[in-house]
Amino acid sequence: MVQPVPETINFPAEEEQILKIWKELDCFQECLKQSKNKPRYTFYDGPPFATGLPHYGHILAGTIKDIVTRFAHQSGFSVERRFGWDCHGLPVEYEIDKTLGIKGPEDVAKMGIAEYNRHCRSIVMRYSGEWETAITRLGRWIDFKNDYKTLYPSFMESVWWVFKQLYDKGLVYRGVKVMPFSTACNTPLSNFEAHQNYKDVQDPSVIVTFPLEEDENISLVAWTTTPWTLPSNLAVCVSPEYQYVKIKEISSGNIYIIMEARLVALFKSDTEYNILERFKGIALKGKKYKPLFDYFLECKETGAFSVLVDNYVKEEEGTGVVHQAPYFGADDFRVCVDYGIIQKDSSPVCPVDASGCFTAEVKDFAGQYVKDADKNIIKYLKDKGRLVHCSTFNHNYPFCWRSDTPLIYKAVPSWFVRVEHMVDKLLENNDKCYWVPEFVREKRFGNWLKDARDWAISRNRYWGTPIPLWVSEDFEEVVCVGSVAELEDLSGIKIEDLHRESVDHITIPSHGGKGVLRRVSEVFDCWFESGSMPYAQVHYPFENRREFEDSFPADFIAEGIDQTRGWFYTLLVLSTALFGKPPFRNVIVNGLVLASDGQKMSKRKKNYPDPINIVNKYGADALRLYLINSPVVRAENLRFKEDGVRDVLKDVFLPWYNAYRFLIQNVQKLQKEEGIQFLYNESTVEDSNNIMDKWILSFTQSLIQFFKTEMEAYRLYTVVPRLVKFVDMLTNWYVRMNRKRLKGETGTEDCERALETLFAVLFYMCRLMAPFTPFITELMYQNLRHLIDPSSVENKDTSCIHYLMLPQVRESIIDRRIETAVAQMQSVIELGRVIRDRKTLPVKYPLKEVVVIQKDSEALEEIRSLEKYILEELNVRQLTLSTDKDKYGIRLKAEPDHMVLGKRLKGAFKSVAAAIKGLQSVQLEEFQKSGSIIVEGHELHEEDLRLMYTFDASTAGSAQYEAHSDFQALVLLDVTPDQSMVDEGVAREVINRIQKLRKKAHLVPSDEITIYYSSQPTGEYLDNVIKNHTDFILGTVKSSLKLYPVPNSAEIIIQEKTQLKGSNLDLTLAKGTSDVGALPLGLNCAYVNIKLSVDGKKQDGVILLENPRGDNIVNLIKLKNMIISIFRLQTSKLAIFHEKKELTNETDLMILSGKTVYVTAGTAPEAIIQSENLLCKYVNLQLVNAKPQECLKGTVGAILLENPAGDTGLTYPGLLHETAKVFGLRSKKLRLCLDDAKAEGITNDSSLKLLNTKTIYIHVLPRTAES
Repeated sequence: MVQPVPETINFPAEEEQILKIWKELDCFQECLKQSKNKPRYTFYDGPPFATGLPHYGHILAGTIKDIVTRFAHQSGFSVERRFGWDCHGLPVEYEIDKTLGIKGPEDVAKMGIAEYNRHCRSIVMRYSGEWETAITRLGRWIDFKNDYKTLYPSFMESVWWVFKQLYDKGLVYRGVKVMPFSTACNTPLSNFEAHQNYKDVQDPSVIVTFPLEEDENISLVAWTTTPWTLPSNLAVCVSPEYQYVKIKEISSGNIYIIMEARLVALFKSDTEYNILERFKGIALKGKKYKPLFDYFLECKETGAFSVLVDNYVKEEEGTGVVHQAPYFGADDFRVCVDYGIIQKDSSPVCPVDASGCFTAEVKDFAGQYVKDADKNIIKYLKDKGRLVHCSTFNHNYPFCWRSDTPLIYKAVPSWFVRVEHMVDKLLENNDKCYWVPEFVREKRFGNWLKDARDWAISRNRYWGTPIPLWVSEDFEEVVCVGSVAELEDLSGIKIEDLHRESVDHITIPSHGGKGVLRRVSEVFDCWFESGSMPYAQVHYPFENRREFEDSFPADFIAEGIDQTRGWFYTLLVLSTALFGKPPFRNVIVNGLVLASDGQKMSKRKKNYPDPINIVNKYGADALRLYLINSPVVRAENLRFKEDGVRDVLKDVFLPWYNAYRFLIQNVQKLQKEEGIQFLYNESTVEDSNNIMDKWILSFTQSLIQFFKTEMEAYRLYTVVPRLVKFVDMLTNWYVRMNRKRLKGETGTEDCERALETLFAVLFYMCRLMAPFTPFITELMYQNLRHLIDPSSVENKDTSCIHYLMLPQVRESIIDRRIETAVAQMQSVIELGRVIRDRKTLPVKYPLKEVVVIQKDSEALEEIRSLEKYILEELNVRQLTLSTDKDKYGIRLKAEPDHMVLGKRLKGAFKSVAAAIKGLQSVQLEEFQKSGSIIVEGHELHEEDLRLMYTFDASTAGSAQYEAHSDFQALVLLDVTPDQSMVDEGVAREVINRIQKLRKKAHLVPSDEITIYYSSQPTGEYLDNVIKNHTDFILGTVKSSLKLYPVPNSAEIIIQEKTQLKGSNLDLTLAKGTSDVGALPLGLNCAYVNIKLSVDGKKQDGVILLENPRGDNIVNLIKLKNMIISIFRLQTSKLAIFHEKKELTNETDLMILSGKTVYVTAGTAPEAIIQSENLLCKYVNLQLVNAKPQECLKGTVGAILLENPAGDTGLTYPGLLHETAKVFGLRSKKLRLCLDDAKAEGITNDSSLKLLNTKTIYIHVLPRTAES
């Protein structure tokens, strides 16, 4: 059974309840079961480390993955979603090193690798529980039980297989490479890791001399910020193209060679030196110089200590002479290899150990940490006369992302995978992948691939997958092992695990007479493992061979833009090398989530709110939608702001929830008051003729069409804004404009059509939004599903919204014409609201006329078809449509923006401002279209001018118009003051106070109440307005309105004292509608005043549109018949008009309550006079002690004492008869009284004229009683 919906909601608390439902029903596993035999959709989840807690980057990527995989499931696919864990590598080892105080390899050797790895294994999943809790709380459905971990022996064995395939293809070699090196972690890092943590630092800046052998009085001068690399100098490099100079320093007489463009590095003024000679850098090639140190003089035999040339030398910094320490710089290494000074396989000149300390080769500084040795090296060079200049230099420098210590660049022996030879194939495979956004594929990732270098895959560490190479001592015999079985076969040893402690001791007999082969000490870089995950997660090729090959490449992956140099890259390299094809078909790349100040989020700085606190405060759905509806989904960066999450609640979820609540309220009201059980069946629902129903249903189908197209193209950044806009369309347009219909005020049948429409739209919306906001959609669905006809969902498990497939597009419902018409209407209304806001005219205050000027006559007809909504929303009396703006004397004029233009134009502003004011309307209309205009030689744009509309008073007549335009339609509002309209506005203010009080008391529309009021001083403006607009107020509040005092017997709900228009207004709401003690104000029933002009007969009268209230609702045919009867007309050909518009069968007569209609034989009335008061005298009826009969329900009604106006033929017997007829009590004896206590009875002698506007209380008498 459908449950009432509370007025307020705590979204986080409701989400916790939904989690319980999902857990009880095991919904995720049930989804997987239901889709088991459907086509497969393959998704790879990139593995995070579990040594830290999830942050916003994880949440964002996880949300994108969840949305896409939920969408795939709801589109009819089977989607396996396995969580992965990256368990090896530096993050784990660094934690252990900190905990155990391990400083270097010697400490690990003392402890033993087995013990060290035992500690590593113990913390690998330290935060796995927190990860699972957080991810589950965020609504992501992913399988933690059937996960994969890079430490599983099955995973590691597949990594060995991948490596062996590469080895067998000749893609693996051992070399030396200059790499970012962490001296704290004793290991090289990948370039990706090295880019994780840059800091602004202050380093020493030194310029040193390299005297030429041919003339030691002439020195090359080179600059460096790493003095510690100078002991390893083997060459210097200059640019072949740039101009160099030989100069003489005036103060010292020293002669230096330096790039001419870099003289500023050494001198502040050109008066400090004389230029002796100019020449290109190429002229220096091959010149020999005197080494700084004598540690590696033997290298002179291979060409060391000479001048090299290369184009990497630039003119932006330094001296244009770059010192070369080839084993401490990537460019240095490349250039020195090119010139044969070193060989790739030669013994490296690298006198720095893994902890960053000088070895014994550098005897003067042996054992010193390189950064600490800088000052000693500088002193040494100064003492030797080789130091020219010493200062400090501020620059951005890479730090180890784990230890937060400065990295050095250092050549290390490493195992490499050849990549450079397959760059073209990588680019070709990349082109086969669909990237969102596309520029990442072409620019960031494509450019990275073009410059791809051989990949160093080894790490000199302990906790990782061992590289499966067994080698002889001289490395001449190498065996690559590709499986556990192969190693067991080669070694004869049974293997249970593949970590170092389990395989390092295993030897393989040599087939070349070299004794035994031992495993190399290195382990795989963890990026090699994560790049192998497509194969290793399913233990390919040892198991699941067919399943993998049928589903590779993956249909979808997603990660942050930082992974273009990480996981995306390693996946592509390995799949290209193994299979020659890309590893995935579709990829979404997200940007980075930054702190609100644009800085990187930092736990140390505490510059961002904890994600779980945000979820507990606003809910997971709000956080999900905030992240997805942001630039970050287009691979741009997002500055995270908590207010943005809060705004999702305020602007999206609360309006959506209120629309859902409003539906449930009125469904329950329909059942309570009409006894109609609401059940929705899409197959049997009746078509609605209401244009707003047709519009929102068409708009919904158009949304479904757009949604499917864009989601299939993975463009989440276009989908979410449309979904958010749809919430606005539903709540602020459809529900707002159809409140009366949904509440049943326009008849039961119309109410049912409106409720069916709102239900359909909410149900569609829940299914579309389910992948994005899984909680709120489930919350609504769990209640809405009780309103679905069971016969329409036979044999289907519908206990969870995420079991349901996405709705199919019903193209037959899409009506672009209606959508366009409503868009035109919305534009007019929004322009009108802007005018009201600008003039501080609240919508409560009615205005005479709105004029819409639009060149397109077809658009005007579309606007005319929705006239009643425009009149109602803008609260105007009349809509006028025109294609001719000149008719209204409209002209554009311009004013300069003084602040913007004054600042920009300075002295020229005065003449330009005068010219702007003189611009003609035609020129400004052209400016509106183009967005720019030339004035006095200056190009001006939209921000430079303010455009205003002016009117020719002689054309506009007495009306005072205000205008606003969206460059398609121009809307004019007649803001001429009118007292009657001001009075109505005040009456609306009273209504507003009453309705706010109802809301404050948490009342729902079906709650029966009586409203008591007092306006003091009596007889003042407010009091008179209420009395003169009683019928108008009653028609809106739909409750009895009575004057103070409040009876003692009344059960008071809420009271409020307020001020309005200089009077004190007291309001009291009491339970029930039959409280007695004060006279009711206004006619109990909806009515229209009649002004008849037929066949020369002119008469006034009144027709009750319902009687009793809520019963006997009058339609147009019945209205005409009643007019013919009351006015005794001979003709049946009648036309009925309201404000010159003829009523049709589609006209909602109840909306006209209190208004005046004109009845003619067919022609429109010539003059329109609206009467504010009833044209006939009346009495209200209140049934006291019985229920109505003859299928009637209402207990309040009315009788007209005259009709037509002036026809006072009603007698007491007639009054008694008509009263019985109203309530279906014609067989009962009635007593009519002027009070509830029967003290003042109405008899045959009573003057009926004196009863006008009074309430008659009807008592049904027992059969034996006297009437």
